[in-house]
Amino acid sequence: MNEKELREIKRRFRPDRSNIPNIVGCFINAAGQIISRFNQSILLTENDESEELLTVMKKTLSGSLGTNLTDIEFSTKDVTDAEEHKLLMSLRDSHLKDESALSAFFDKIAQSVHMECNYVVLLANDIYDVYTKENDEESGSSTTFSYIVCSICPLKDSDSGLFFRESDKLFHTVTASAILTRPVLGFMFPTFDDRMANIYHALYYTKDVATANPEFVSRIFGKEAPMPPKVQKSAFSYCVSTGLGEECSFEVVRSVSAQIAEMVEEHKEMKIPEPLTLTKSTVKTLLANCGVEEKTLERVGEKMDESYGQNAEIMPKNVVTTTRLDIAMPDVKISVKKDKMNLVSTQVINGKKYVMIEAEEGVEVNGIPITISE
Repeated sequence: MNEKELREIKRRFRPDRSNIPNIVGCFINAAGQIISRFNQSILLTENDESEELLTVMKKTLSGSLGTNLTDIEFSTKDVTDAEEHKLLMSLRDSHLKDESALSAFFDKIAQSVHMECNYVVLLANDIYDVYTKENDEESGSSTTFSYIVCSICPLKDSDSGLFFRESDKLFHTVTASAILTRPVLGFMFPTFDDRMANIYHALYYTKDVATANPEFVSRIFGKEAPMPPKVQKSAFSYCVSTGLGEECSFEVVRSVSAQIAEMVEEHKEMKIPEPLTLTKSTVKTLLANCGVEEKTLERVGEKMDESYGQNAEIMPKNVVTTTRLDIAMPDVKISVKKDKMNLVSTQVINGKKYVMIEAEEGVEVNGIPITISE
């Protein structure tokens, strides 16, 4: 899915736009036990409450593609044989009415999601009449897109107390209760690619981008968990530094960072809906532009295959800060805007290594303008 397709689906999560008749789910305690199941009708629920429920589920599609939202790809063998894929299809095709499929799914959640608090699993099925578009104008209905969204939401304990009711302008007692919070895990299946269902893909959501949740991904999708962005960044640093060896100079790293920042800017200006990604070939080209030799490029490529796997596609924002140049030393940190990278250089003077910053004017120390004398 691209950003445009994602926004189109997110707009569905309103009572007046969705075809979600009800939300099914279960309550799971901190010990991993399913305490109760529920089936709440959206049509028979007060409008404010149904809107809140849909807003919570919409959060499962929040964040950015490649970071909070990552693609889970199923092979042809998965689609034909894998029990995990068959279960997802059963949930969708039955419109969440297959009790045995629901029980099996909730059991998988309880076995794979471990929290220190109680939590709720919300599951919804929307049926979207997708209209063809010509010159951004919708024409006749061409296909139906049926999909499920799962949200796993912690419950936050609330103390008893008084609250002010606007309708009668009086205070009323509220007892201790559990408040539903935004989801920390979830997914959408199938994905909405080229405005059609793609049963070979699911969109996996995690609020904490530092956590891979491998047990959840394995039980629900039968796949390995995607590499968290923080791990991707560490892996990229390892591939470049060890692959280049002594050729990993300030000038090369600065040039690669500048080239990636330029790619991101051009991609944004061209309004390309598909996310920009870096491949092994892309990284090798960027390094070749810096004058790195072919033998060294091959070594970098080998390191990337080892770290990410062959044919991997990496989101630039997950491995490089594209808005600035960050320079870190044990006792000093420097950040430079991307359009001022040329002001920084490195030099060796009398055997000592220095990071040099050109400073013509506007230099302040602790907020006080200073003069630099010759």
